[in-house]
Amino acid sequence: MNMNFDLTSEQEMIKRTIRQFADEEVAPGALERDRTKQLPVEVFKKLAEMGIMGLPFPEEYGGGGADTVSFAIVVEELSRVCGSTGITYSAHISLGGAPLYLFGTEEQKQKYLTPICTGESFGAFGLTEPNAGSDAGGTRTTAKEINGEYVINGNKCFITNASFAKHLALTAVTGEKDGKKEISAIIVPTNADGFTIVDNYEKMGLNSSNTTELVLEDVRVPARNLLGKRGEGFRQFLITLDGGRIGIGAMAVGIAQGAYEKALAYAKERKQFGKSISSFQAIQFKLADMAMKIELARNMVYKAAWLKDKGRPFSKEAAMCKLYASEICMEVTDQAVQIHGGYGYMKEYHVERMMRDAKLLEIGEGTSEVQRMVISRLIGC
Repeated sequence: MNMNFDLTSEQEMIKRTIRQFADEEVAPGALERDRTKQLPVEVFKKLAEMGIMGLPFPEEYGGGGADTVSFAIVVEELSRVCGSTGITYSAHISLGGAPLYLFGTEEQKQKYLTPICTGESFGAFGLTEPNAGSDAGGTRTTAKEINGEYVINGNKCFITNASFAKHLALTAVTGEKDGKKEISAIIVPTNADGFTIVDNYEKMGLNSSNTTELVLEDVRVPARNLLGKRGEGFRQFLITLDGGRIGIGAMAVGIAQGAYEKALAYAKERKQFGKSISSFQAIQFKLADMAMKIELARNMVYKAAWLKDKGRPFSKEAAMCKLYASEICMEVTDQAVQIHGGYGYMKEYHVERMMRDAKLLEIGEGTSEVQRMVISRLIGC
């Protein structure tokens, strides 16, 4: 039986480095950014200088040549202090970079993956539409091939990072086969004529992450911008989302860890009836349950990442880690607010932000309901 739960020395180093970076560079501005809704561009410039923006991609494209476990560690540590920073990074890698790396030609990788790895561009992915969330087969955006170009028309919604991306892959209907939509993925520069990015959502949480609508009106790109094979866009983004779910799982573990740390520290300091509330069993049991669930979620995230790194099937484990971690994250942040009492309801104590940020994780990259559908299919129901 070969089971080893130790991180490698490289993974340990990344964890230490990013934990310190998160505490010193990301945490101090988190409250203010939640109010002003500003993406922490300076933070990402520094991450780029540290070689983190292309972490799991090969060095020939400006990446760090690291593994998925390392990626999960970075997402967790950033999310521990600021969920918005965590989701920006997670989407940059798993939705922006990954499809280019997995399905792009060598030329496309050099041209489009490299600026993502170096941090010159943020990574983004245009999948969701107003009428096609979990049912991505309901895609209405069209791309007609005319004289060696695709002419694209349609709308996308809830797209992370697009305002800061120089290009992104998006899905569009390129034809019909046997009465079914043929969906393809196409790389589109965001400064193309007819391409508009609208950034005016008012969100419940993750306020300093960039969430946009995309409007495409007769946007023209060369036919060579097709990503992968024509008609395989649907399959490609299902594979992309598997990897993205590891990112969301890691983010959930991070936010939950951050809320738990705040709650534990507060419980030790806060005096009621002449003693600290951490000496009351009701509070001890809450904290014990929080610690247990975070540990279980983290193990599941690492297992899914490890399977991916070993080149083994990981769809089921990715769905499980995303589902479990997001649900315990919601629960842990809720309890963290509760332990803080009235102070937990106040912005300056951070935990109410963590609770608001947590909710998206039960919705994005496949709702909890969709994860249960995926798991039930993969266990042979």
